[in-house]
Amino acid sequence: MLSAPVIGHDRTMSDSLRITGGKPLTGEITVRGAKNFVPKAMVAALLGDTPSTLRNVPEIRDVQVVTDLLELHGASVAYNATSGDLTVDPAGLVPAEIGDVSVHAGSSRIPILFCGPLLHRLGEAVIPDVGGCKIGERPVDFHLEILERFGAIVEVVGDGLRLTAPDGLAGIKYRLNYPSVGATEQLLLTAVKAKGITRLENAAVEPEIKDLIDTLQKMGAIISVDTDRSITIEGVTKMHGFDHTSLADRIEAASWACAALATRGDVFIHGAQQRTMGMFLNVFRKVGGEFDVVSDGIRFYHPGGDIRSIALQTDVHPGFMTDWQQPMVVALTQAKGLSIVHETVYEKRFGFTEALIQMGASIQLYRECLGDTACRFGQRNFLHSAAISGPTPLKAANIEVPDLRGGFSHLIAALVAEGASTVSGVGVIDRGYEGFRAKLTALGADFA
Repeated sequence: MLSAPVIGHDRTMSDSLRITGGKPLTGEITVRGAKNFVPKAMVAALLGDTPSTLRNVPEIRDVQVVTDLLELHGASVAYNATSGDLTVDPAGLVPAEIGDVSVHAGSSRIPILFCGPLLHRLGEAVIPDVGGCKIGERPVDFHLEILERFGAIVEVVGDGLRLTAPDGLAGIKYRLNYPSVGATEQLLLTAVKAKGITRLENAAVEPEIKDLIDTLQKMGAIISVDTDRSITIEGVTKMHGFDHTSLADRIEAASWACAALATRGDVFIHGAQQRTMGMFLNVFRKVGGEFDVVSDGIRFYHPGGDIRSIALQTDVHPGFMTDWQQPMVVALTQAKGLSIVHETVYEKRFGFTEALIQMGASIQLYRECLGDTACRFGQRNFLHSAAISGPTPLKAANIEVPDLRGGFSHLIAALVAEGASTVSGVGVIDRGYEGFRAKLTALGADFA
């Protein structure tokens, strides 16, 4: 096993790409473990008394951030980039300073999820101001309220918060107003070793959540998931390490699939899994794309003819995932007719369309809920619905990456556009897309 290297963004690489569009993407690539699961499983390793091994781990910057935070707290991490195996040994845990956590975490929100495991192991935890992509409000109120309900004491200290649990943590009953993935993860990571029984209602049930539950169960947790989005956890006093293979990243797979469709290409994605992408596959076929599912992946391709317009709205699982929306919108700029997209998860997710409009796309944003169900953003002055008329030729432009998913969507737009576009700030994409430059090369993209 190799010691943990610097994972993700290579600082020797330029933070901008010059992409000449108009060429179909063709070839084969591989996607590994899910960005929305792997870092959380790494945090879960802190709960065990013995080392844990996570397999199928991608080389992305979010993995490096968690590696740094684990090592800051005294855990040891070893990663083999070739095999994708990562081992965390939680022996020798120690508290950390807020300033050090802030330096290592940067804009990542992952430190908030360290709190439950560290309170169980050390009796204290610290978190700095938390960041993340600017796609909408992501308040930590839910996290702090949950931790306080379990018995944590929260104090403001300098530029962050210090949490303690002098009397330990005890199980609670909690209902989420909205099935938040982050809040569900927080509760799971805290409840598994809390005294007594915890019940969470209106929980998130995404595949990544289910994979986290499977991982915790391997460690000794007792967790039951009901059909009504409720989760019951019986606290245990002792947990051990796990050996678990991460599910594949369904967001990355869908992003490359949309790139194949928008460029009228043909891409085979090793590792893509039908069982986690069912709703995306339905939409992909409805808009005129085609796919073939085989044992080790999925082939996505444009079969010829027009891309078709569609009415679409995002939703929590098992609905159409919000992270699939942005790359799909780029493909819909090439669709014949009027497409309607209603975003119900993040209120500011359409900010990335400014660049598409600059490139020639016909996109109009609305405050109204242009979907069959009113959402929590209705009548709140958020531009959360889009009408996309097409097909419209896209022309090259200079683009600044706004966030992770929007940034990859801008890459797709540049690959479609006529002429050479400069996409700046692409280092953000390293947070969640392993080796995307090498994959662009493998698919025949023209960039420098």
